[in-house]
Amino acid sequence: MSVNQHKDLLTHVFAETAKGNGRPFVEALSDEIAWTIKGSTSWSKTYKGKRAVLKDLLGPLAAQLAGENTITASRFIGEGDVVVVEGRGHNRTKTGKDYANSYCWVFRFAAGKVIELTEYTDTALIESALEPPNAELNARSPQ
Repeated sequence: MSVNQHKDLLTHVFAETAKGNGRPFVEALSDEIAWTIKGSTSWSKTYKGKRAVLKDLLGPLAAQLAGENTITASRFIGEGDVVVVEGRGHNRTKTGKDYANSYCWVFRFAAGKVIELTEYTDTALIESALEPPNAELNARSPQ
């Protein structure tokens, strides 16, 4: 795929996330995806493999949001096998906190799928609005 095809794919993906439909986003991820959230929050790490992304990142996030995860993109910049997307979330948590985070994602493609995703975001907002992704597991584990 060309860089323009990668940009077109992500334009479609984010047109759907703007409507709260995350399915095309997940479908664009390779089974071998490595998604890194920069920073030093409890969410900041590299999630390796689509299964881990769904179970350890997107699942815990969805469990805390009041409604679908809605994100709009405002800029797409591409070169080679990389597309950078700037976006903004339009969400609220189940506890009533605003979670309108700003994002800059760096997507790297291989064989038409996203193989690597690096996320730069407002980590202070993550820490103030969200519980750690493993909080539910920790609450059930004997100490």
